[in-house]
Amino acid sequence: MSARKNLRRMLGVPAALAASALLVAGCVSNEPPEEENDSVSQDDGAGGTANDEPGDNVVIGFSAPAADHGWMGAITRSALDTAEQYEDVELRQAEATNDVNMQISHIEQFINDGVDAIVLLPFDGDALTEVALDAMEAGIPVINVDRELSSPFASRATILGDNYGMGVSAGTYICEELGDQPDAVVAEIQGIANLPLTQDRSQGFEDALSDCGLEVSTQVAADFTIQGGETATSNLLQAEPEIDAIWNHDDDQGVGVLAAIENAGRDEFFMVGGAGSLDVMEHIQSGDSVLQATVIYPSTQAADGIKLARLIAQDKDMADLVSAGAPHTIQLYAPVVTADNVDQYLDLGFRS
Repeated sequence: MSARKNLRRMLGVPAALAASALLVAGCVSNEPPEEENDSVSQDDGAGGTANDEPGDNVVIGFSAPAADHGWMGAITRSALDTAEQYEDVELRQAEATNDVNMQISHIEQFINDGVDAIVLLPFDGDALTEVALDAMEAGIPVINVDRELSSPFASRATILGDNYGMGVSAGTYICEELGDQPDAVVAEIQGIANLPLTQDRSQGFEDALSDCGLEVSTQVAADFTIQGGETATSNLLQAEPEIDAIWNHDDDQGVGVLAAIENAGRDEFFMVGGAGSLDVMEHIQSGDSVLQATVIYPSTQAADGIKLARLIAQDKDMADLVSAGAPHTIQLYAPVVTADNVDQYLDLGFRS
């Protein structure tokens, strides 16, 4: 049987616990708590389940792209914060990079050092698949976050946002607001148009709108940057003299979107954002702009990956599930944040 085929049997087998020195930059080691408790209460920062009680010490390698976007910065920060909550976790953070070859070398270093698990948000899922397979073959479970690797054998578990679900949530909300206006003008501001995630978001949006007889009147594409958002929105506003609703896919580019709207002096419509930045939530809370809602694309995915990596490395089951072992795939929910529920999501928001 080939080494690759052996992975089929290795999936679900917990990695051997090991600890060794690592040369990768940004090593984070957690100090023991000042006070020892006999049990973990429901108020503990780590979550308060039986799984949060200290277990075997584990070393987790973490690698993610450069934090050149508010959401990406938040996903790394939440991963570090989560690891710091556990005295039995030593997190080794590779230098964040958008250089595929450098990220591959970081994973190779983790393999050489025999970490107990790897949390990997790849810059390019296809390009990182081979080295992830190498880690799995070495008995190191890989927790794949957000951008999927191209082989089912390249990860023990995968945590994903729901791009299609974001579109469905945004479209459903707009239907609830405009469903009795069949001639309503609905516009859409995408991120980078040719990315699969953008196409999934747009398809979900189209499907949800069609359910109430609406459709996208004008669609423009930005590039997930503030400047791109401002330029695309200026073009949109010139093309559509009267708009009822806009869905902007990304709250970071939304800073530019709002600037263009303000410069144009337009406010006859309401807007729904995407991702869940704290800036947008504060606008929703104050009611001082056209922003009426946003759709969450969780920036806590890597934090979930840290928790799952610890769980798998310690050979524990997932709390609240009857079945044994951690799930292979988790797709996170894309809820709509409005003035009615924004208070419960503020802690999950990130700065653009």
